[in-house]
Formats: sequence, C-alpha cells, structure tokens
Amino acid sequence: MWQATLIILLAMVGGVAVTLQGQFMGLMEQTIGSRMGLLITFTSAGFAMLLLTVCTGGAQLTNWKEVPWYAATTGLLGIVIVGSIGYVGPRMGLATGFTIIIATQLISAALIDHYGWFGSTVRSIDAYKILGLMAMVVGVRLLTR
Repeated sequence: MWQATLIILLAMVGGVAVTLQGQFMGLMEQTIGSRMGLLITFTSAGFAMLLLTVCTGGAQLTNWKEVPWYAATTGLLGIVIVGSIGYVGPRMGLATGFTIIIATQLISAALIDHYGWFGSTVRSIDAYKILGLMAMVVGVRLLTR
C-alpha cells in the first residue's frame, strides 16, 4: 500500500516540476530566446545527471546496443517537449497550453497502449476509455474558449 502511495506522490512531484519548468522556460524564452533557454536547460540537466552517475557509480552501459534505435531519440523529444512548453506557455497561458499538451499526450498514450507500439504492453481501449477521452476533449474545448 505504501508503495502505491509513494508512486502517486512521485507522479504529483513530477506534475509540479513540469508546471514549474513550463513557467521557467517561458521566462527564459522571453528573456534570452528559445535556443539559449533550451541550451541552459539541457546543459544543466546533463551536468546534473553526470554528477549523479559519478557520485552513485550508476553507469550501466553494457547493454546499450539492445536499446531500439528510436529510444535514443528521447533527448530530441525532450527538446521538442520543453521547447513547445516554453513557447506556448507565455502565449496561451500555462493552464491552456498544458490542457492541450496533456490531452494530446493522453490520446497518443491510449493509442500506443492499444496497439502495443514501441514495445509497450497492449492495453486495449474499451468504451470507458473512449468515453473518458471524449470527456477530456470536451473539457479541453471548454478550457480553451
């Protein structure tokens, strides 16, 4: 039971971090531009991960060749994610921008689950999931009016 609670709390911390990152990226985008903001973001993240890896002895690169090629695009996807949040946030507001981003994220996640794309476990879309996704789309429309 405590593990489920810990996972939920971790997800909530991640949600707050994404929101703060969106606000901070928006500030950098308006002050120094998107490219410099992204450079600072990913340079500091790379340095932090290097330091964490060195301090914990956590380097495990022995099986890197078994990772599918498309999984190596996560850094590029991170640039798209962070860059779009930083650009959209100041122009639409964080709530509106995140509403569209999260709705799109959930719809694409449901499709990936349903079809088992990219090595995911198949989790079929049923009538309840479709109803939930439709309700979310209506909610997005209401929030973006």
